[in-house]
Amino acid sequence: MTTLLIIIHVLVCIFLIGIVLLQHGKGADIGATFGGSSQSLFGSEGPLPLLNKITTLSAIVFMGTSISLAYLSANKSTSTVMSDLTAKPAVEQTVPAAATEPITVPLPSGDAAQPVAVPGETGKTE
Repeated sequence: MTTLLIIIHVLVCIFLIGIVLLQHGKGADIGATFGGSSQSLFGSEGPLPLLNKITTLSAIVFMGTSISLAYLSANKSTSTVMSDLTAKPAVEQTVPAAATEPITVPLPSGDAAQPVAVPGETGKTE
């Protein structure tokens, strides 16, 4: 649905640009460049009423597709095809008892080993 709206939106954008360029400007219009008098082709009033109606219609379609695309992008579906699966509970990690005891490091001078406080521990030494 969204892809179809985007395709229509882009085509209407290109068409609207072309129609606006064909409109009569302050100087010579681009419609007169393609040859002859445009009054015989569009009637006695010239191309203004027909081009105005086409421009209005394409602008309405452009605004409609713009609003539709904005609404669809703001209200995206949050459902998933994987909703039937249940999540497994997280496995609790336990700290081994040996990790809570102080670490003893032998001193190079040959003295008896002294307990060393590990960073992040409570500072208890036995």
